[in-house]
Amino acid sequence: MFDSIFILLGLLFFKHWYIDFVNQSMEEVNGKGIYGNAHGLMHSIKHGIATFIIFAFFTVSFNFSVIIGFIDFFLHYHIDWLKININKRWNYTVENPKFWAWLGADQLAHSLTYLTLVWLSV
Repeated sequence: MFDSIFILLGLLFFKHWYIDFVNQSMEEVNGKGIYGNAHGLMHSIKHGIATFIIFAFFTVSFNFSVIIGFIDFFLHYHIDWLKININKRWNYTVENPKFWAWLGADQLAHSLTYLTLVWLSV
């Protein structure tokens, strides 16, 4: 059981790194702070689909995997939107330590999401 949890978390963290830092377009970056923007939604949809695929390999229920993928999409979208808008609201730029604090909080929230999704699956 521990091995499966460890592998599942590893895949989720790898997925997160890849979609957030390798496979994210500038349109997605710019769209994440505009609620309902298609590019911002697409970024989070990629997360939800990848999470669904990962969980589909580890759970016996297709429906459960769909729900987990949707939860990841929904939370990822709102976590990103909130971080972008806090930084915009207070005009935090990369030169400001608070920008990095909010980026760290964003990454922590995503990590806690993955821990919770795995917890729900065991």
